[in-house]
Amino acid sequence: MVNERLQEDMATMLSGLSHQMRSIAEVQKKRSLLTATVLAEEKRIEVTVNADGLLIDTKFAGDILDLTMDEIAAALTRAVQDAAAEVQKKARVLMDPLLEHRESLPKLSEMIDGAPDMGDVIPRPPVTPTMSPDSPDWPGNKPGDPDDEPPRSLVADHD
Repeated sequence: MVNERLQEDMATMLSGLSHQMRSIAEVQKKRSLLTATVLAEEKRIEVTVNADGLLIDTKFAGDILDLTMDEIAAALTRAVQDAAAEVQKKARVLMDPLLEHRESLPKLSEMIDGAPDMGDVIPRPPVTPTMSPDSPDWPGNKPGDPDDEPPRSLVADHD
């Protein structure tokens, strides 16, 4: 009886995995074509970023030189960051159905006693800084910043 339950769970998981792989490929293709465009400084600056948040197009209006170089630089930086945030939101919207489907699948810990949930052990990436590396707020630039802790072992009980 337990073996039948395990076989059913594995069949469900494999079917879900196959569906997930097809869906991931489809979402990756759609995501690769995402862009976001932001206007700044009363439409004097227009920037477009690709799906990775990389600047792919910049346009300046004829009156851009009414701004100082520092104003242009600051506005350009903010606009690119805003466009990158916008394209990330679009990518999250694409990913939502996949994440919902993944949540509906049985977890390894539900099938095997004592097995870890893989979502709990995968390290989360740190937040990417959005300021200049020269800024005192850049990670590692503050005196006394604690060193990053290494990830916990999945096998060792003593860490």
